[in-house]
Order: sequence, then structure tokens, then C-alpha cells
Amino acid sequence: MIADHAGNGIEGSRLNTSHLLHWEDFTAGQRVPLGTVKVDRDEVLAFAKAYDPQPFHVDEAAAKSSLFGQLVASGWHTCSMVMRLMCDGLLLRAASLGSPGVEALRWLKPVAPGDVLRAEWLVLDTRRSRSRPDVGLVSARWEVFNQHDELVLTLESTGMFRTRSTQTS
Repeated sequence: MIADHAGNGIEGSRLNTSHLLHWEDFTAGQRVPLGTVKVDRDEVLAFAKAYDPQPFHVDEAAAKSSLFGQLVASGWHTCSMVMRLMCDGLLLRAASLGSPGVEALRWLKPVAPGDVLRAEWLVLDTRRSRSRPDVGLVSARWEVFNQHDELVLTLESTGMFRTRSTQTS
């Protein structure tokens, strides 16, 4: 037997999910705080050099003369930081089955080294899968704020979660 991230036993590929949050635990209007992360300059540069090497992400002098006036994180880096918050704040304690995709993503304000990001997950709607009664769908909006409570990113997506019961009533 091996252990998952929380020390719970895993037999082969079967995980005991009885202690996790399931689809039935989510309701429209529910807000789930996901935590905070401080944007680190070295991580901004490393991510950008590897994945998004535009001048305003990798060169401080070029960034100063850009539209942003300073070095800024790649939007994809911001999404990655928020995904980590999503995992730590929700998904690793839920019977998550992944996601069929993202419906909308907006980068509303630049994110700079030193910013502190706070994320929340707002449940918009829930419904049981018609084809898979053991799967529930949760439509949600991710909202990310900086230290000034300015909205810097929104993302709308659907998450799939295991249900506790396959009964449709």
C-alpha cells in the first residue's frame, strides 16, 4: 500500500475517496477561498524564459519601456500559480475527475513580482452528468485578486467530480 498526498491509503489504483469533497458538497453561489501566493521575481523570469519569452516578461529594461512599465508575469504563469492554489485549496481534498476545459479566461490587470495574489472559486451551477450518473459537473468562476483587491484574472470552467450516489433523484 502507498499513501496519497494526505497520507490516505491507496490500494493499487483505487483511492478511498469517502473523506473527500464530492459533487453533492457544492452548491450554486458557494465561494471557496483558495489561498494566496506571492509572485517571485526569479520565478517570473524562469517561467518566461522557458515558456513565454516576450521582452516584458524576461528583460527588465525592455519591460520598463513597454506598455506595462515594469517586468510582469506571463498570464500563463499567473494561471499556473492559481492552478497550484486550486489544487492546494480544493482539488487535493476533493474527488476531482479533471475538467473538460475552460470556457473563458481573462487577464484583467498585469501581475508583477512582489504582488500577492488571492484566489477564490465561485460555484455558478451544478448538474449531474446525464451519461455518467457517478459524475457531477460544477460550473465555476475562478477570481484572482492582487494585494489591492483588484481583480487581475478570471477563468470560467467546468469541473468533474465523483458523486457519492448514482441515484438521479
